[in-house]
Amino acid sequence: MSPASAPVVAPVTVRPWVVAKFGGTSVSTRPRWETIARIAAAHHARGRNVLIVVSALSGITDMLKRIAEARTDTMACREAQVGIVERHNALLRDLELPVRNALDGWLARLDQLIVDPRRESAALDWQAETYALGELMSSTLGVAFLGTQGLEARWLDAREHLLAQPLANAGAWARHLSANVPAVPDPAFAAALAARGEVFITQGFIARDGDGRTVLLGRGGSDTSAGYFGAMLKAECVEIWTDVPGMFSANPRIVPDARLLARLDYEEAQEIATTGAKVLHPRSLGPLRRAGVPLVIKDTNRPQLAGTEIRAVAADAAPCVKAISARKGVTLVSMETIGMWQQVGFLADVFAEFKRHGLSVDLIGSAETNVTVSLDPTENLVDSDVLSALATDLAKICRVKVIAPCAAITLVGRGMRAQLHRLSGVLAEFGALDVHLISQSSNNLNLTFVVDESLADELIPRLHALLIRADALRVEDGAVFGPSWRELGEPAAAKRESWWRRERDALLKLASEASPRYVYSLDAVRAQARALRALGAVDRWHYALKANPHPAILRVLHEEGFAFECVSLAEVEAVRAALPQLAAERILFTPNFAPRAEYAAALALGVRMTLDALHPLEHWGELFEGRELHLRVDLGSGRGHHDKVRTGGDASKFGVALDQVDAFRALARECGARITGLHAHLGSGILDAGHWRSVYGQLASLAEGFSRIESLDIGGGLGVPSRPDESALDLAALGESLAEVKRAYPQFALWMEPGRYLVADAGVLLARVTQAKRKGGVHYVGVDTGMNSLIRPALYDAWHEIVNLSRLDDAPATMVQVVGPICESGDVLGANRRLPECREGDVLLVAQAGAYGAVMGSRYNLREPAAEVVL
Repeated sequence: MSPASAPVVAPVTVRPWVVAKFGGTSVSTRPRWETIARIAAAHHARGRNVLIVVSALSGITDMLKRIAEARTDTMACREAQVGIVERHNALLRDLELPVRNALDGWLARLDQLIVDPRRESAALDWQAETYALGELMSSTLGVAFLGTQGLEARWLDAREHLLAQPLANAGAWARHLSANVPAVPDPAFAAALAARGEVFITQGFIARDGDGRTVLLGRGGSDTSAGYFGAMLKAECVEIWTDVPGMFSANPRIVPDARLLARLDYEEAQEIATTGAKVLHPRSLGPLRRAGVPLVIKDTNRPQLAGTEIRAVAADAAPCVKAISARKGVTLVSMETIGMWQQVGFLADVFAEFKRHGLSVDLIGSAETNVTVSLDPTENLVDSDVLSALATDLAKICRVKVIAPCAAITLVGRGMRAQLHRLSGVLAEFGALDVHLISQSSNNLNLTFVVDESLADELIPRLHALLIRADALRVEDGAVFGPSWRELGEPAAAKRESWWRRERDALLKLASEASPRYVYSLDAVRAQARALRALGAVDRWHYALKANPHPAILRVLHEEGFAFECVSLAEVEAVRAALPQLAAERILFTPNFAPRAEYAAALALGVRMTLDALHPLEHWGELFEGRELHLRVDLGSGRGHHDKVRTGGDASKFGVALDQVDAFRALARECGARITGLHAHLGSGILDAGHWRSVYGQLASLAEGFSRIESLDIGGGLGVPSRPDESALDLAALGESLAEVKRAYPQFALWMEPGRYLVADAGVLLARVTQAKRKGGVHYVGVDTGMNSLIRPALYDAWHEIVNLSRLDDAPATMVQVVGPICESGDVLGANRRLPECREGDVLLVAQAGAYGAVMGSRYNLREPAAEVVL
C-alpha cells in the first residue's frame, strides 16, 4: 500500500485528571452529595477524568476515636457503635439507594474490631484499621449514589495505590497513625487508571505500609491523600472542597474582616497551613509542589466563588504579609544550664532525648545558657505522661521548665524581613506581653511569637488591623486578596456616594486651571455638622480649629451652631478675623507648652482657658486671679489609630496626671482661680462608640470631688473610616451611650470638640501625574505635589483613597506607589494602590484630605504646597 493510500489514524486523546477532595461536612447529607455529583459531572463534561477523594461523615472519626480510647470499656464501645450505625443508615435512607451494597460489610468489620483482643491495649495497627472504616463507608455510599445520578463512578481502594514509607527516626505512632507516602508523577498509574474508567471515588486518610497493613496519614489526611493522588496523576488541578471559601488572612471566625487569599504560592500556603489554618493540611502541598500541580480551595456551598488558588510563586511577587495565624495547645520546654555555654555536644544530648521519646521539635530559641523549644500537638503525641518522662530524662542534663498551654502567633508572607520596618505597631503590641519565644524563619517566610494561649483570640484581631494599617497586609491588592469574611457572609451595604464623584467634571476643570489644589465642599461640612448636632445629649460642640482653619469652613460651622477650640493664639485670631461677631466665650483656648505671652493675650480677649500643666499656676499665678479655668487631665491611657495621635498616658505630653490633680487644685486656690470644667482628650481616629462614655464616666466621677464644676469636655477624636473594610462610627450608639451617662450626672453640661470628623471627607487633593517609572517589580507614579502638601501618610502612616479621576471608570491595571517630587524616601502619598494606567497629565484625586492637609503643608524643597479652593 502506498503512503498516499494509508489510512489516517486519529491521535489518541488523553483526558487530563482533576482530583476533587470533599471533607466530612461535604459528604454528610443528600444535598451535599448532589453538589458533588454536579461538580464531578461538570468536570467530566469538559473532558476531564475525575478522582473524588472523600473524608468520613462529619463526627464519625470522633465516634471511632471513642471506641479506640475506650479500651476495656465495652459498653462505651457499643454506644459509639450504635451511633455510627445509625448515622450511616440514616444517610443510606436519605440517599434512597436501592440496595445496601457493601455498607453492611464495613459495619460487620467494625463489630469484629470491637471484639478484637488488640482493642484492650489499643494496638496501633488496630487503631489504624478502626479509624479507616469512616472513609471506607462514606466512599461506598458515595459511589452508589453517583450511579443513581447518572454518573458512572468506580470505587477505588486508596490502599492499593498509596504505599507508605517510614521516615528516618519515625516512631511507631508516626509509622501507623501519621504515615508518609513518597508520591511522584506516575504515568503508568495514570494510564492504567484511565483504562478502567473516567470517574472514581476513593478514600482520604488511609494508605498501606510495606507489609500490606492499613496505616493512617495523620490529622487532615484526606487533604494529604488528594495531594498524593494529584501528584501521581500529574493532575491538571487538585480541588479541596470544604465549608469555607478558601484560606483567609486570619481565622475569620475571630476576625470578621479577614480577607480571602485569592492567590498564594506553595511555600506561603504551606506556612499558613502549618502555623494554624485548619482549612488545608500542610502535607498535601509538598507532593503537589514537586509535581507542579496547582491546588484550589473551594466552597461546597458556594461553588461559584473563585476560592484560593495555590501554585508556583510569581517572578514579580512583592514582599507582603499574607496572613496571621495561631496554633493553640503548644508546649514549650525550656532547658537551662550554665554548663551549656561553649559545651560541645550539649544540643546533641538534649535532642537525643526528644528523639528517644518520639517528639518532633518545632521552634527553637537559644541564648548562652538557655535553649527553649516548642512541641506542636498536631505533629506529636504530647500528653502528661510523655512530658513527665521527657522532663525526668532532661533533668539529668539541665534544669527543665515546661510552659503550657501556649499559642504560637505567626505572621506569614514572602520577604518577611523586608516588612520589619512596617511592623512597629505589631511589635509594640507584643512589647506589653510576656512573650516566651520569638522565631524568625531562615526561609524568610514567617515571624512567630509564642505567648500564653489565653491571649491569642483577643490579640489576633488587633494585630490583623494593625497589619492592614501599616500596609504590611496589602488588602488593596486584588490579585492577592479577595473580599472579607464579613462581605462574603452579608450583602454589601449600600455606601453613600462620595461628593467628589458627583462633582468630577468641576474638579477636572479646576485641575486644568491649576495644580496641585485642595478643593472643599461646604455642603459636606454642613452635613457632618448636622449629623453631630442631632445628638441631643451634647450641650455644646466646639470645632477643633487645627483640623482646617479655612475661613469659609469656620463660617459654615458657626452657622450650624458650633463654638471653636483653639490651640494657639494665632488660631484664636483666625477665628476672630473670620467671625468678628463671635462672642469671646464661644472660643475655648487649650494651649500646650505655649509661652506666657499667649496665655496673657488670650485672657485679655476674654476667651475660655484650659490649662494642662502645673507650671502656669506655679510661675504666672497672677494672670489667673479671679479667672474661671478648665483643667485638662490625663486619664492614664491613650487611644487612636497611630502612636502619634494618642494623647493620653505617660508617653504623651498632654494633660495633668491624676496624681497631680490635688496639687493643681491647691495652686488654683492660691491664685484665686476657679476650676469650672474638666477636660480629657485621649486620641484621634477612634471608631468605638463606647470610648466617650468611658471618658465621661471617669471625668464625672472625678468632678464629684470638686465644688464648682459646671461642664465636662470629653474631647474629640471621632474616627472617620478610611479603608474600605473599616466600619463607620455608629452615631446612634454614641448618642445612646452619652445619654445614658448624662442621665446619671445631669448636673454637668457635656461638651465635645471634634475636628477631623467634620472636615476630612469634605476635602480632596488634586494632583497631576508627572512621570511613571518601574524599578524591578515596583511601579511608581509621580505627581506634582507630595508630603509638602499632605504629610499625613508620612507622619501617621495614614491611608487615603486615591483614584485616577481622569480615568475613573477604567479597570485597575497595575499595583503602583503614588509618590511626590520631594527629595525624601518618605514622600509617598499612597503605597501599593491598584490604579488604571496612569499617563502624564492625568489628574489623581486623594480623598479625605479636608483635615490636617493644607494646614500642615510646608515649603520644603522650596516647593509651594497646594492652594485651597472652595467648590
